[in-house]
Amino acid sequence: MAEIVGVHGIGKYNYYLQAGRSVGGAAEAMRVKWDRYLSAGLGGPQGTYFTEVAYYAHHLNDQGKAKRIESMGAMEQQVFVAWAKQLGVGETFTGALKAFTGWLLTRLDTRAAAFAALFCPEVAAYLTDAARRERCRQDVAEVLRRRAPKVVVAHSLGSVVAYETLHANPDIEVDLLITLGSPLGMRNVVFEHLLPAPVNGLGERPKGVRRWVNIADKDDIAAIPPALRACFTGVDFEALVNLDWLDFHTVEKYLGCGAINQHLHPYLA
Repeated sequence: MAEIVGVHGIGKYNYYLQAGRSVGGAAEAMRVKWDRYLSAGLGGPQGTYFTEVAYYAHHLNDQGKAKRIESMGAMEQQVFVAWAKQLGVGETFTGALKAFTGWLLTRLDTRAAAFAALFCPEVAAYLTDAARRERCRQDVAEVLRRRAPKVVVAHSLGSVVAYETLHANPDIEVDLLITLGSPLGMRNVVFEHLLPAPVNGLGERPKGVRRWVNIADKDDIAAIPPALRACFTGVDFEALVNLDWLDFHTVEKYLGCGAINQHLHPYLA
């Protein structure tokens, strides 16, 4: 079986705490869960599929908690406001940032507000703190060099970290990149801030990636837009799925829904 490496998404700092602040322990705990989720999606017995899940959450969140939106810093609130506008909330509001944040909170449902409390601080930390961003990318690159995987499966914010890492290290070659619930194309939040920057409104598949598959739930509020072909060249296949109106973004749902099976089967023999 070919080497398969995962790159996790938001809200994973508690794995680090539970492993006694061990990156290796956190990565292994996540790998075991990802194997279980994928096994369910493949419809067979529990198997070992992921070689490793590259871990970087400790660089972005040093408390392991979601932040109350009203207590976020200015950069985090700016991400929150820009993200909320992607949902069509508050597009015409022109007040001060703090007032806008409070106004938006009254218009978001509970699940969206809870998601934003994790998503916005970690996205802001990654995109606005150059040192943290570089440490995340270095850790992911180290795993990719050490494992030399044929397949990289990147979820949520992990798709942004993986995309930038592969661009920054074109000598790292991957047969297949699978992005799940990716915010890569999210305008005014992620897309314009990518490294390398999009050219003429388009990003591109990293040079070392042979094939790129993108899968997103049609209602995933992190994957806006869910389809990436309008934003990036080199997306070879993409599919919209319908996971769960409550559990719309977790890697458990994405790996367990069966949508990636056809793409992974050649590497599972």
